[in-house]
Amino acid sequence: MDAALIKECADPTLKPAIVEQFVSAAGSPDPLAVTVKSGGRLILVPKATSADEAMAIVRQYVGQAVVRVGLTQFPAGVGVKNAADLQPALVDACENLRKGTSMFAKILRIVAKWYGNPTSEDVLPQIFEDAVYAWQTGEFESVGVFQASDPGGSVPPNYVRPSEKEDSDTGTAPDPKSESPENDAVGSAEMRIDLSRIGVR
Repeated sequence: MDAALIKECADPTLKPAIVEQFVSAAGSPDPLAVTVKSGGRLILVPKATSADEAMAIVRQYVGQAVVRVGLTQFPAGVGVKNAADLQPALVDACENLRKGTSMFAKILRIVAKWYGNPTSEDVLPQIFEDAVYAWQTGEFESVGVFQASDPGGSVPPNYVRPSEKEDSDTGTAPDPKSESPENDAVGSAEMRIDLSRIGVR
């Protein structure tokens, strides 16, 4: 994603890396993308080539199906009682990113609170994955996350799995020697069996 777009539009409580992970996992590269599902099945809709076309599709299906829109695949019907109240800002890249990341940050806080607001790096990726799943399904532990109140608090900063990031203290990758097969064999020589005497009478 464009770093300038993230800096200008994304929720400031989320680090840019988390925003990128979120959009990659749950969003779309197309700000005009509209996804419609009914009963868990995807409904094929025409690809929108303008904001007006995208909004026409959204208004057609909101209230009858689950409609997701834009970069973050924001749930179009959330907080809207009438399809006529839907605003074209939904398909504006900046506004969609702002609304979507703000909502996702709230969901992260809901999930983190359920986990007891841990700070261990081993748990944070699981919180992120659960939050993405909650974003996609609209629920976490039988709670409707889009309508749920925000528990407040801060969002843990690092959701990158330890194996995917450089050592945070030195800024360097782990020494490959420490994981070499040779080192695995150190200290295991005494377990070997001497076969040279087999067959000797």
